[in-house]
Amino acid sequence: MFMCLAESLAILHTAVGAIATTTLAGARMLLLLVCMSTAMPGAADAPASPAASIDWSVYGGTEGGGHFSSAAQITPNNVANLVEAWRHNSGDKRTADPKNGVYSQSSFQATPIVIDEVLYYCSGFNQVFALDAASGEELWRFDPGVDRSADILPNCRGVSYWSSGQEGFCEQRIIQGTLDARLIALDAYTGAPCPDFGDEGTVDLTHGLSEHAAYEYSVTSPPAILGDLAITGSMVLDNVRLDVPSGVVRAYNIRDGELAWAWNPVPEDMEPLNEDGSYRSGTTNVWSIISVDSERNLVFVPTGNTSPDYFGGLRNGLDEFSSAVVALDGDSGELVWHYQMVHHDIWDYDTPAQPTLMDLRIDNKVIPALVQVTKMGMTFVLNRETGAPIWPVEERPVPQNPVAGEYLSPTQPFPTHIPHLVNLDPLTEEDMWGLTFLDKHACVKQLRGLRNEGIYTPPSTQGSIFMPGNGGGNNWGSPVIVPDKQLMLVVTMTFPNTLHLYPKEQCGQSGLTESGSPYCMSTERMASPLGVPCTAPPWGRLDAVDLVAGEVRWSKPLGTTRTVAPFPFWWIKGVPAIGGPISTAGGVTFVGASIDKRFRAFDTATGNMLWQVSLPASGNATPMTYQLASNKQQYVVIAAGGHWQGMEAPQDDLIAFRLSGAAP
Repeated sequence: MFMCLAESLAILHTAVGAIATTTLAGARMLLLLVCMSTAMPGAADAPASPAASIDWSVYGGTEGGGHFSSAAQITPNNVANLVEAWRHNSGDKRTADPKNGVYSQSSFQATPIVIDEVLYYCSGFNQVFALDAASGEELWRFDPGVDRSADILPNCRGVSYWSSGQEGFCEQRIIQGTLDARLIALDAYTGAPCPDFGDEGTVDLTHGLSEHAAYEYSVTSPPAILGDLAITGSMVLDNVRLDVPSGVVRAYNIRDGELAWAWNPVPEDMEPLNEDGSYRSGTTNVWSIISVDSERNLVFVPTGNTSPDYFGGLRNGLDEFSSAVVALDGDSGELVWHYQMVHHDIWDYDTPAQPTLMDLRIDNKVIPALVQVTKMGMTFVLNRETGAPIWPVEERPVPQNPVAGEYLSPTQPFPTHIPHLVNLDPLTEEDMWGLTFLDKHACVKQLRGLRNEGIYTPPSTQGSIFMPGNGGGNNWGSPVIVPDKQLMLVVTMTFPNTLHLYPKEQCGQSGLTESGSPYCMSTERMASPLGVPCTAPPWGRLDAVDLVAGEVRWSKPLGTTRTVAPFPFWWIKGVPAIGGPISTAGGVTFVGASIDKRFRAFDTATGNMLWQVSLPASGNATPMTYQLASNKQQYVVIAAGGHWQGMEAPQDDLIAFRLSGAAP
């Protein structure tokens, strides 16, 4: 054992040079436990973790998402007794400073993972932390040295975990994509880079891409793990130019960092490479969460819409796979099937959320299903083996007459079984709303000057209403699937945006030039002079939908204006929200998301709010939960750091809650 401990501490000493700050006591304890397990007689025969241990080992709870946990200690009867268990601050945040060229603050959108009583998460600038899941004590941290001034929209939604099934250095790895386009593998016990992965623990994801500025290409979502592969997409900055870097999806061998396959979303008759051999530019990217089905060896990617977002006249068929769900073969990356939710998307209605896998039970028959929520507030339910809709989808005529140089799809797909969660009809003057009569009158006047033909009203130089706006509907934090109830829970936003296109000679009126396009553009919330949305609240809701019956079981406003508006305007229920919910077998649904800096618990069956607590900033992330074998306690964790679109200073608080009286 002493030889093992000496070797392990030598590894730890070497690793410290690559780690910004390491809690050596915690790391040494982990190493000591590993050495004892390998040195003590009979250790190999020791039982695994007790049944009370319930991990949250991947971003969405399972490899196919769902944000559901079998943990059941917290129930509607005792959730009011939740108290703060611990809090961790990364210190890794950024405040907007336009005078010095920093135009956006950082955002803390991470959902941690927990494996074997260790919690792992990433900060907005890709520092990775390992914490004791019971106490929140920091075991180690790794700082990849991301340039904090280079990225425009800094955030990291999570990290991924892989195990070889063996014990030893880097046999368990934490995998992370970074803002500066790297894929990094770290030893889960020490935080040290794994030297056999790529170049001393790092793979350069800019390899094979066309020339671009650093801020144009980032990885903000955790890689999907399928066997020994880490599969990643990318965030390619919107509305910059036509020939943005490729949105190629790539799979790397986790053991050595070698490229296993690449899928660039181009039509079959189009060359996937540029003339210089780089991946074809301008293809749609995959910025959100990827799902896998290990049993069927399938990878499901939610695609964005092809750049630029609001003018597609020069795409020339390059958006065949945009705003869709695409199934790829896990071994080769070859296309298996794809289903497009928006044809020729010029509204930034990209597929925002993780394709969520479930077994749908209909008339005593179990169908392998994929549930896809969308920014339009429409829910598509597909057979995940074939891509065929399980519930009917109609192609309906949509508004036409685009700007010069644009073309439109004459129809768009509309699911008919699952209710649409947002008003898709043209707005009327009766729909206009305000805090005062003058406020409402200003919204009515604004309405009269805009194109207003319901969903899929084309962008125009006159100005168009698009309802819902490009934030949703539903976005990246949803959905929850409660499997035994066949119930889906989603955060829904319900306010409109306005969209203006400007000919190039008028580009001074717009902040986004869309280089290569004949138009510039601007988009903003349709709001009164007081900054209040022009449609009536609630503007943010938590909705529960029966996926078999096709019915909304309940719908509750999410948040209030109590902390975000001056007196006497504290009474409004249902504020804008960014983030998502989780549910548990105990019958409780947890959600932050709302901009009023609250974390709430709802009864999953009824939608009744059971508990709420104030946060230091809005919880614009998806929470998670776990139960430990060591103390038999269930914890619920939320990242409270705000969002770059919010009205508050950025924070860096990761907060865990447990029932009062629970042992630490």
